[in-house]
Amino acid sequence: MNDDIAMDADAAARQARFGRLPERIRFDDMKTEVEVDPRGTGGATYNPENSWKFYSCVALDLGL
Repeated sequence: MNDDIAMDADAAARQARFGRLPERIRFDDMKTEVEVDPRGTGGATYNPENSWKFYSCVALDLGL
């Protein structure tokens, strides 16, 4: 008999916590607007002399 009361209390706690879906988030709240450089570069320009800094090669990593 006590098991039924405990089960009902547990079921009521689950229903209170998970009984409904969360509120819907509007699409306007999910997006942000950011100013962009008119040239479309995003402030980063390509510099061939510094491109080796971002190059990854296993042979170079091993010193071969």
